[in-house]
Amino acid sequence: MSNIISNKMKAGDLDLKEKVVSINRVVKTTKGGRAFSFSALVVVGNGAGVVGHGLGKAKEVQEAITKGIEDAKKNLIKVPVMHGTIPHEQFMKEGAAKVLIKPAAHGTGVIAGGSMRAVLESAGITDVLAKNLGSANPANVVKATVKALATLREPIAVSKARNISLKKVFNG
Repeated sequence: MSNIISNKMKAGDLDLKEKVVSINRVVKTTKGGRAFSFSALVVVGNGAGVVGHGLGKAKEVQEAITKGIEDAKKNLIKVPVMHGTIPHEQFMKEGAAKVLIKPAAHGTGVIAGGSMRAVLESAGITDVLAKNLGSANPANVVKATVKALATLREPIAVSKARNISLKKVFNG
């Protein structure tokens, strides 16, 4: 968890692109009838290793999306992207959602389901194999994917932490 906090970024100077992952209509039944509201799950990223997710709730769809974008900009993380893929395999759980992300060879593309695809593409990852193993709830899948990306470690950081050469990190 400490990696996530240390990887936090500011949205100020970044050129972020938004993707709406899901919009959910929520109905609250009251004495006066039904009250409709919307929740929007949004992913933002610059396509170069920075990604964040947010949830916005409002009476109108566009307002919910705007609130989701603002929330996502507050939760940005830095992802280590090496040659268009991730440095190592990662498994993560969030609620009942379980995600497995594996590095892939150049030219593979993003092999991932809907919610995971939005996060991985926003982060700028072009070649990756990903599988959703648990719940398909978009909110939990997005959270698990972002958490998995946040806990990835760069080979240089691993070599310094273990006090071994970079070559030995890759060859074991």
